[in-house]
Formats: sequence, C-alpha cells, structure tokens
Amino acid sequence: MSNLPPILQNLPFPVIGSPLFIISNPKLVIAQCIAGVVGSMPALNARPAAQLEDWLAEITEALTAHNAAHPDRPAAPYAINQIVHKSNDRLEHDMAVCEKYKVPIVITSLGAREDVNVAVQAWGGITLHDVISNVFAHKAIEKGATGLIPVAAGAGGHASVKSPFAMVQEIRQWFDGPLVLSGSISTGGAVLAAQAMGADLAYIGSAFIATHEARAVDGYKEMIVASNSDDIVYSNFYTGIHGNYLKGSIRNAGMDPDALPESDPSKMNFGGADAGASAKAWKDIWGCGQGIGAVSKIQSTADYVAQLRREYADAKARLC
Repeated sequence: MSNLPPILQNLPFPVIGSPLFIISNPKLVIAQCIAGVVGSMPALNARPAAQLEDWLAEITEALTAHNAAHPDRPAAPYAINQIVHKSNDRLEHDMAVCEKYKVPIVITSLGAREDVNVAVQAWGGITLHDVISNVFAHKAIEKGATGLIPVAAGAGGHASVKSPFAMVQEIRQWFDGPLVLSGSISTGGAVLAAQAMGADLAYIGSAFIATHEARAVDGYKEMIVASNSDDIVYSNFYTGIHGNYLKGSIRNAGMDPDALPESDPSKMNFGGADAGASAKAWKDIWGCGQGIGAVSKIQSTADYVAQLRREYADAKARLC
C-alpha cells in the first residue's frame, strides 16, 4: 500500500462513501461514519448555502458524541465534496464554512485548484481529487492534491471509460500517495480486489442510494434493487460531461435512453445560481453505476456496511 496521511490510517474499514448529488445528507454521512466508512456529501447539497453550516455542525456534534460514548470503536472521519468548476459561484462561501469546521477531508471534482488544496492543507485537512485519466492525475498532484480518486468505467454519475486496472497500474508507476478506486464497487470482495490491484481504499456510491438514510425517493431505491448493468446508459446529454444513468428514469421522463443526443460541453453548469435545470436533471434522471447488480435489497447503512465486512472477510479467507 501507499504512504497514507494519519487521517486515512487505521480506518475501521477501507471504504469511502462517495458524495451523491442531491442524495447525500447529514443523516447518511453520520450513519456511514459510525458504521466505519468515511461518509461524504457535496457541499452543494445544502440549499440554501447557509444550510451548509447547520449540516456541518450536526455532523460534527453527532460524531463527537459517538466517539465520547464509544471510545473503543470511534467513527471514521467525514468528507465534503467541492465542485471547483468555474460555474460554482458558491465555492468561496462553502470553503470558508469548511475552514470554520476544519473539515478533515475535502474531495474536489471537475477541475484541480492549487488554492483549494493549499487552503485545506493549511487547516490540517487533506484533499482527494477525482480523475478520469492518468493525464488528469498528474495535473491534480502537480497542483497539490494529497491523493487521487480514479473514477473508472462503470462508476455512477460522471465517469471515465478507462479500465480500473489500467488507471491504477498507470498511476502507481509514479504516485505512492493515497489512491481511492471508484467504479462498480458494491461488494466486500470488490473492496479487497481494489486493494489487491494497488488502491488503498474503495469508493462506493450507488449501493448507498439503496439505504434507508439516503435522501432518495422510494422509486429510485427500488429501481436500483431491480436493475443491473444492462440498465445503465452512458451519456453527456444532461450535464455536458459523460456519466452513467438508470435507463428506467430516462424512460420515465419521456426520453429514449438508446437515442439521447450529444450535449454541448461548453454549457456545463454544476451549481451556480442558474443551475436549476441541471439540478432538475439529476433529480429526475437518476445517476447510477454499473455495480448495482449486486444490490438486492434496501437496508440500513449499518447493515450494508456489516454485509461488506462479511464479504470482505470471506473473500480474503478464500484467497488465503
């Protein structure tokens, strides 16, 4: 494994719950951290912007109380996702709130920003940056990111077409820092496989949508349980960047998932004041990764993480 910063050492379980646009909220983040995985949410999920401080206070207080009551099994740290794309006119405000609460992990997406990395590391946090290729991985580290999240083929939401094997082996040729693999990971065996190929942690998103704590409508959760990789479509129509979505939600919105037009990448908007259409697209068109064939029921976050732990132990025992 790599050289890990202290905050990522000795985690109860080697998983980060990925930040889910609209879906992740304090309830889910707290449940993830208490269950032993890093919980995360996008800063932009707090709307209006003033709500972000309330949410960080809620998360901080809940995890502090848990750790005081259970010193033998402390919660995992939490992370906040910042969209650093130029359309996000809330970034300065949201970063100031994160600084106030000394957010331990900041996940950055859609652009690498040296000033963001410097700011987070100045208050003692670390930054992990989403990348879809080795080229972007180099750029992120050159701009000061602590670690990388290679988003491989099959990941929910915005994803690359690169094989996880290709991404990890190329990055590991030159980078020995924190590496968190994303892409179709839903089982404990897949978590172990991510580590075997060279990642430190696994990044799991879509499976957490089908938990009681997730802020998703029942139909979304039920469609995840009923679907598999054949029910995922890869398109840039909704945001200008290619991502994976549930075909059923596209049909429900009156569109043909097999005949979506191409979008103009220059019109991307990821959270600015005029991002209403984009937010509506994510609300009605449900992002989801290819790994959902392993999701067979809606359950609590605690039960799902316990399932991951059992599967991880079983996979390790089989190999040994």
